[in-house]
This record gives sequence, C-alpha cells and structure tokens, in this order.
Amino acid sequence: MSDLITPRRRELVGQMAALGPTIAARADQVDRDAAFPYENYADLREAGFLALCIPEEHGGLGADFSTYALVSEELARHCGSTALTFNMHTATMLLIGQIADDLSMGDEERVEHDRRRTAVWRGVVEDGTIHAQPFSEGRAPGETAGFATQAVPVDGGFRVSGRKIFASLSEAADSHNVTCMVEGDDRVRFLGVPADAEGITIQGDWDPLGMRGTVSKNLLFDNVFVRADQELLPPGCFDQVATRWPYFYMTLSFSYLGIQRAVLDYTAAALRGDGGSTERRDHPQKQNGWAEMRLAWERSQALTYRVLGEVGVDPTEDQLHRAWSATVTAMETAPEVASTAVRVCGGRSLLRPSALERMYRDARCGATMLPWSVEVTRDRLGRAGLYDD
Repeated sequence: MSDLITPRRRELVGQMAALGPTIAARADQVDRDAAFPYENYADLREAGFLALCIPEEHGGLGADFSTYALVSEELARHCGSTALTFNMHTATMLLIGQIADDLSMGDEERVEHDRRRTAVWRGVVEDGTIHAQPFSEGRAPGETAGFATQAVPVDGGFRVSGRKIFASLSEAADSHNVTCMVEGDDRVRFLGVPADAEGITIQGDWDPLGMRGTVSKNLLFDNVFVRADQELLPPGCFDQVATRWPYFYMTLSFSYLGIQRAVLDYTAAALRGDGGSTERRDHPQKQNGWAEMRLAWERSQALTYRVLGEVGVDPTEDQLHRAWSATVTAMETAPEVASTAVRVCGGRSLLRPSALERMYRDARCGATMLPWSVEVTRDRLGRAGLYDD
C-alpha cells in the first residue's frame, strides 16, 4: 500500500477531492435530467484533469495507469456518471500513451504514432478536446475482437460504417474513437471519428436506471470519412492489448470502487446523525450493518490495490486472474454495499433526491459493462486452472 500511494499520487487524489463538493452538488440534477455533466467537465479541464494521463512534457499531469485508478476512485465518490465518462476519455489517453509504449510496432510506425498522439494530446491540453471510446456493438460478450463496424480504405483515409451501442458521451465528445475492421484484414483498427463529421447519427432516447449522466445513446456511422492520420494506433496494436495489456479492460471498475466509498460516506453521516439525532449509531443492528459494509469495501479495495501494484505489460496468468477477480469484486460489491446501506439508513434513504437512492441505482449498472462484465469474467475465472487452455 505504501508503495502504491506515492506523494505525487496522493497530491493528485487530493486535488480531485478538493473538486469533490462542487461536483457532488450537481450530481442529483445530472441524474434527474439524465444530462451530461458539462459543468463538471469544465471544472476538470480547468484543474488540468482532462490531461491527467498526458505526459508532463506535452502539457499534461503525467499520471500513469495506477494513478488514474486512484483519481477515478476519488471522482466517483462525488458523481458516478462523471467518473464513468471521465474513464472513457482518459482510457484513450492511456491507450495511445503508456500502453502503446509497451506494445510491439515497427520503428517507422512508432515515429508516426508519436506524431499522431502528440496532435491528440495538444487538442486536449490546448482546446479541451473530449474523447469517447464507443466499442460495444451488442454482438457477443467480452468484445475485444471481430467488430462489425467497417472501415473502407479510400484516398486520404477511410469511410466508416457501422453501429455502436451504449456510446457514453454520445452528445458531448469531440472524437468518437471506434474499433473497426478493414475487409480482408483480421487486425482491429482504432480510428478517431470527429463528432462533427457528416454521416454520424445519434440514435434513441436515454432514460436508464442508473449512470444517467453518461448519456450513452447509440451511434450510427454511415460512410463517415476519417482521415488517415486519425488512425490512433498502428494496425494490430489494439489486438495486442487484450493479451499483453489486459488491465486496460478493468478501468471501469475504479468508478464502482469509488461508489462503494460514497455509500460508506453517506451511511456514516446518517448514523452519526450529522445535523440530527445520533441515536441510530447506538443500535446494534445498525452497527452490524455498518461493519458488513466496511468489510466488503475493504476487501474490494484491497484486491484492486494489489492489482494496481502489479500493473504492467505481459502479466502472468495469476496476475490476469487477479485482475478479473478485482473487477468482479468491485462490480458486485458496489450494489451489495448500497443495498445494505438502504437497510441500515432506513426507508427515507430511498426518497428522492436522496444521494443514496441515486448511488443504489448507479451501483447496479456495473455488472453488465463489457468487455469485462461480471458474466464474462466469472466464466473465465470458472475455467482458469481447470483446463489446459
């Protein structure tokens, strides 16, 4: 733990914590309106957090994967929707940055990749460009390959056609960074599609159970032109991520670890009687429920933090299995802790605009999120160590 929480990481988490009350004050309205948290993003940009994982020499804060995880956890204590969408943006910065540095590519490819990502970073630092990562197509669980979205090579770039579902930041992103395929080539391509490009349609209503501020509508791409220099990874690099840098796929879980902490914050205040009676904390059943919550959260955080201490390229099988386990645990512990909190805090906690009522709904959304959904990771864990494959 002491090795994970370095002075620099503690500093960045503290800076996010300082923004927390302002962000938390908007969370109920964001949820009620199912609206993207634009004001929160303005604050994140002002504080430099849109460039969290951009190297310092390029104007960013220079954070690595594990630092991002800790900052994301803190952000989710204050607004789950903001944290989850912040993940989509920052994951691209990590993918083209720290992760790409560990992937295999030719010398010329690396030079060109550095040129292209420098342009991406400049847009974030100077213009506040927001990036999204719509990968899901609803075709198969654990989607990391074989996407249906097609990119047809043309003069100067590609023509992209396809459909992405649950596309977070669908109305807010400046670039939709999509996974797609070129006919006759089995390598996944990773293209940055400008949000204002002709041929993009945002489809459907958005009125979900939880994580309502993510505004994750469907995106339709109809023969959308994408410049060649908007291919954000060399061909084949995205395919390496699943086997060589699989930690990339657990980034969503950090938001749910933060939601666990938020639920504990709410429950502690309710039991202490902040602004009211302190009698609840004296009730043995309330104390028992509070202990259950603390134990569940401590287990989840400890497992995630152990994984963060191991993060890097080419993990061992045991390390990969631990990453799956941490993801499942975070996603399942969040609703477990929220449910116990409702019992401990009582029926009034379910009345809107109770923050716990919102967190209870947000917490239930993590289990289904691909590619490392609870079902996918449980299936893999259930086979791990029992078969030769």
